[in-house]
Amino acid sequence: MGDSDLIQRFSDALWLEEGLSVNTLKAYATDLKRFAEWLGKSPLEATQEQVARYLGHRFHTGASARSSARLLSSLRKFYRYLLREGLIETDPCAGIESPYLGRSLPDTLSEAEVESLLQAPDSDQMLGLRDRSMIEVLYATGLRVSELVAMKVNQVDRNLGVARIWGKGNKERLVPLGEEALAWLDAYWIKSRPELLGVRQSPYLFVTRRGGPMTRQAFWHLIKRYARQAGIDKPLSPHTLRHAFATHLINHGADLRVVQMLLGHSSLSTTQIYTHIAQARLKDLHQRFHPRG
Repeated sequence: MGDSDLIQRFSDALWLEEGLSVNTLKAYATDLKRFAEWLGKSPLEATQEQVARYLGHRFHTGASARSSARLLSSLRKFYRYLLREGLIETDPCAGIESPYLGRSLPDTLSEAEVESLLQAPDSDQMLGLRDRSMIEVLYATGLRVSELVAMKVNQVDRNLGVARIWGKGNKERLVPLGEEALAWLDAYWIKSRPELLGVRQSPYLFVTRRGGPMTRQAFWHLIKRYARQAGIDKPLSPHTLRHAFATHLINHGADLRVVQMLLGHSSLSTTQIYTHIAQARLKDLHQRFHPRG
């Protein structure tokens, strides 16, 4: 059995057992293919020393601690699968410790910066109205970009003002849209979407000139372009508005478990990072404005 077949069998098993997203499975497969190429032989023959050397090699070629931790997670899952299938007798990842990640705070935007970003698209234009609607929905809901671009018409109840979302692991959650996002969504639905589609039909809520759904990459390029127009000069990621959504909710007193449910986090510890952002913001305000700050 070739390396590619082995990795595909592992990916299929992982999808059945854990229901991971396609993007996560692709990331695991990429990690394993790179390891196999570096190894120069079947991963079935890898030793603990070679796994450790590969992690060291990745670190010295510029991989971050977080990237190395994900790589080790991929290898661990892979070798546990091989062990369970009886394809190897010992796990070469056993005893290898994960790199220390520390706690990094995600990049986010202030409320004023979000407002500037929302106003950047020209909503008098067909595409600008669509883009404004997408950014409004993204900020109002805290969706992942992949969830936004994949959203279908039947997932939105405009009367109740909620969206039904299937997130990581195909877990379902209901997310309120809010009055502002709903107003922009209605404007897009009435004016822009019919013009974009013409006589075509599409199950997707947000569509391109060709009538199909927008890709994550295309939407990310739009966000960066509008950020430049808005004069926002700071690092951005596809999750920036998701981070802003969560941080602003907590800054205004939202319960952490409510934010957890809205974001679709399986663990509260994942959501707790946003309390640290809020604390950092309070500390900054104290230092700037308190007489003894």
